[in-house]
Amino acid sequence: MREAATHTRPMLATGDGNAEAGASGWFVPVLSVLAFVLVWQTAAWWAGEPHQLPSPASVLAKLVAAARTGDLFWHLGITLLRVAASFAIAMTLGTALGIAMGQNRALDRALQPWLILFLNMPALVVIVLAYIWIGLAESAAILAVAVNKIPNVVVTVREGTRALDRDLGAMAQVFRFGRLRTLRHVVLPQLAPYLVASARSGLALIWKIVLVVELMGRSNGVGFVIGLSFQLFDVATILAYALAFVAVVQALEWGVLQPWERHVGLWRR
Repeated sequence: MREAATHTRPMLATGDGNAEAGASGWFVPVLSVLAFVLVWQTAAWWAGEPHQLPSPASVLAKLVAAARTGDLFWHLGITLLRVAASFAIAMTLGTALGIAMGQNRALDRALQPWLILFLNMPALVVIVLAYIWIGLAESAAILAVAVNKIPNVVVTVREGTRALDRDLGAMAQVFRFGRLRTLRHVVLPQLAPYLVASARSGLALIWKIVLVVELMGRSNGVGFVIGLSFQLFDVATILAYALAFVAVVQALEWGVLQPWERHVGLWRR
């Protein structure tokens, strides 16, 4: 009986700790957002210039008006499609090239100068050249964004490939897995944390570059609306679309990236 009681107490403590962690998991972020809104409202009241620093209520009114007309969902949807296309291209090509460079030292040495070149190439230069060489087309916009992201994926996946467990690779050879089964059951599970890291950093980079691409050469999208609002000095619309964009990014982080990260890490536990 004493042993059962001794074992029961830690279990109860662990359950309480999980409950407290779950409660603080949503309470602290909400409290942080409310504090930000309060500071924003105070700053807007103190500035007294609604055209330069509109209040949260004014920005919310702009957001609701854009949603009612459908402009918000149209431009936001166009931007998300460009982000998805650029992200898929960058992750596919970057992952394949990163694995190849991590496993082949000769290929790694041959492509290393080009990798450094594209890592340090300003995104603005790539965008301008894509528009000049291809034209103000959708393919130029997506290609420019993907080219800016691929080198980052290559670097992350290459380092993950170099850190692969050689014993697992040897075991796969002994059991004659073949290349496809080895890639699926041995390589990719070990690369999962690196893929998640490159995906998270990739989305953060692609969001920003897509807006610049839209600002410079597209007639729709969130970047286009922000550029047009800048010309009209419409700060409320700029903040409204920016907040909508941030909300979508945060939803993807909580609803897609974090669950995916927990799922791919289950095998390590």
